[in-house]
Amino acid sequence: MAETKSTTGLKKETAGAIAYVLGPITGVLMLVLEKDPFVRFHAMQSIVVFVGLFALQWMLGLTIILAILVPLVGIVSFILWLMCIYKAWTGEEWEVPFAGKFARQLVKKA
Repeated sequence: MAETKSTTGLKKETAGAIAYVLGPITGVLMLVLEKDPFVRFHAMQSIVVFVGLFALQWMLGLTIILAILVPLVGIVSFILWLMCIYKAWTGEEWEVPFAGKFARQLVKKA
């Protein structure tokens, strides 16, 4: 099987996984640099998911009663981050529930 390279010269699976490494930072970078649909999907999903989780943690932290949930969201975010890197690395175009469909729509428009 021939190795599929992305626009940056990396394997598309590697480029997709890199899109998650620093969350929205590498997501934006890969979205700008890449033309491969697989990599662009993972880059957009990284942006949507981790900006959304950051906003959720911030909003929960504003309330005294719900602030107890912030560490739980942090743990879930970490596990999700690892899963996304693994799924991209193995070549799977896995959609995070809710956010994945939104990311796919956004990447089609971009």
